[in-house]
Amino acid sequence: METRKVQLTGGSTYTVSLPKEWATENGVESGSIVEFYAEDDLLLVSPQHGDDHVEGTLDVTGLENRHELTRAVMTMYVSGFDIIRLEAARITAEQRRIIRDATQGLVGLEMIEETADRVVLQDLLDSSELSVLNAITRMRLVSLTMLSDAVEALIEDDNDLAEDVIQRDDDVDRLWYMVSRVFRTVLRNPTAANEIGFPRETVFDYQSSARQLERIADHATKIASLSQEIGEITGETADLLDQLETEAIAVPETAMDALLADDNDEAVELANEARARIPEVDETAREVDGKVRELDPQSAQLLGRVVDSLSRTADYGGNIAESALQKAAPRP
Repeated sequence: METRKVQLTGGSTYTVSLPKEWATENGVESGSIVEFYAEDDLLLVSPQHGDDHVEGTLDVTGLENRHELTRAVMTMYVSGFDIIRLEAARITAEQRRIIRDATQGLVGLEMIEETADRVVLQDLLDSSELSVLNAITRMRLVSLTMLSDAVEALIEDDNDLAEDVIQRDDDVDRLWYMVSRVFRTVLRNPTAANEIGFPRETVFDYQSSARQLERIADHATKIASLSQEIGEITGETADLLDQLETEAIAVPETAMDALLADDNDEAVELANEARARIPEVDETAREVDGKVRELDPQSAQLLGRVVDSLSRTADYGGNIAESALQKAAPRP
C-alpha cells in the first residue's frame, strides 16, 4: 500500500499523484486518460483503453473428449474472455462439432471464424445488456417448476413429462454460466459493475443464490431420471411425497422473495421464515423414508434418493436465505 497527500490546486480542485510503478505497468503517461469509479467510500482508478475486448487463446490439441473440450470452452467463457481463440495444428471435424454444441449452450457466444487450425468465438452481448436480476428470476421459475414437474412425473409415471424436465436443465445451466461470467467480470472490471447497476456485493449474493438454484435444477433432473425407473406411486406414499415436495419448494421460494425484497426488514423476516421451514421438511422426509421402507427393496432404494433430493432442495433454500440476510445486513 502506498499513501499520497491530497493537494488543493487553483483554489477549488483536489489533486493526487499516481504511483509511477503502477502507471508504467498500465501504460499511463502524461496525456493519458484514466477513469474514476465511485463506490460508497471507495474511489477506483482504471486506465482508459480504446478496446475493452478481452481476448484469450487456448491450445485444444488432444482435447477430443466431449466433456473435456466442452468444459474448456465454458471455462474460458465464465472467466470473462470476450474473444476466445481455440487453436491446434489441425482442428478435427469432431472437435468443431463439440465446440459448436458448447457455444449453443452459452448466452451471447457465437462462432465467428473457422480455419483448419483455429476456431474463434466471440461474446456478442454487451455487459449493460445482461441482467443478473432477470437471469436469477428466470432460474428461480424454471428450477422450481422443474422440481414440481419431476415429482408429478414420478407419482403419475409420466415419462414424457420426466423427459421434458431433463431437457429444461440446459436452460438453467445456460443462465448459471451467464451469471458466473458477469460476476467474474464485475470483480475484474469496475466499468462492468457500473453498467450492470448493482454493487459488487449484491452481484456476489445473486451469484451465490444462482448456484443454489442450479443445484435444485440438477436434483429435479435426478428425480425425473429416477421416475423413469419406478412405476406409478399411489396411496399414502404418493400423498407424502406430494406433501414433501410442497414443503421443500416453499423454502427456496420464500428465500428468493427475501433476496429480491427491496425493504431490508421484509427481507430479514422472509429469510428467517424460510429457515424456520427446514425442520418441518426434515420431519416429513423422515416420515416418507419410513413409509418407503415398506416397499420392495429396489423401489425403496430409488425413492430414498428422491427423498434425499427434496431434503437437499430445502437446504439449498436455506443457503439462499443466508445470502438474503447478508444482503439486507447493515454495511460497515
